[in-house]
Amino acid sequence: MKKLNSYKSFMKSPYNSIKHSTYFDSYDYFFNDYRGKEITFVEIGVLAGGSLFMWRDYFGPKARIIGIDFNPNAKKWEKHGFEIFIGSQSDEEFWNSFKSKVGNIDLLLDDGGHTYEQQIITTELLLETINDGGLLVIEDTHSSYMKNYGPRKYSFIEYAKNKIDAINMRFKDISDKNSEHRFWSIEFVESMVAFRINKKASSLQSELISNNGENDYAEDFVYRNEKVSRKLNSFFERINISTKNKFIRKIIRKCEKIFTKRKFSSRKYFD
Repeated sequence: MKKLNSYKSFMKSPYNSIKHSTYFDSYDYFFNDYRGKEITFVEIGVLAGGSLFMWRDYFGPKARIIGIDFNPNAKKWEKHGFEIFIGSQSDEEFWNSFKSKVGNIDLLLDDGGHTYEQQIITTELLLETINDGGLLVIEDTHSSYMKNYGPRKYSFIEYAKNKIDAINMRFKDISDKNSEHRFWSIEFVESMVAFRINKKASSLQSELISNNGENDYAEDFVYRNEKVSRKLNSFFERINISTKNKFIRKIIRKCEKIFTKRKFSSRKYFD
């Protein structure tokens, strides 16, 4: 195990915490820039309390650490200076109450029950509370490929895939009412999905612009197909028709485009 900062804090915690060994690289990648700053960090899933102390050590004394759990026993960690809220993360009323009491937050890490319902409702209800520049990270998303966490077609990963479409629907030529502006990007790592908030970037209007540099009017080769081109050139030469003719060149380019689309050689990578 590499001596990552999050791993060091994990090992220093005086109370039990259980993590997967692959998570620490991801923790440092997502959270390192927030260390030593005045932030509000929320973790869903407290259990034995060890992770609360881990995050306090990791982020430093300026951080406000809030824990959420369904088990009322977690309230005991308040005597150690943590804020604890008891409730179900699949309960929309709980989240509305939580938001009214806590306000905006900078970072959220969902290490709760891992059901699709819990993960999706948490994301939908908490995205609006994340401060600009913050992150909402759903952990243990491998549950989307396992039994007993909900209907597979409504898994959290399927939900996140739909959000990829919603991001790209911001593009002006395919803009759609279902486009997503609450977050700027989604990042996938093993067992985690992170939603990054950048309000300015996610609200930009897509426009085609030019730097007004010198233009040599180069032909776009996006659908060039040398094999088709050679055969058509050979055919027109045999019947004594010049391929320099603009109309003939247009026919050749049209055929190249048709055959290139039909070929679709990347199909094999979908299996």
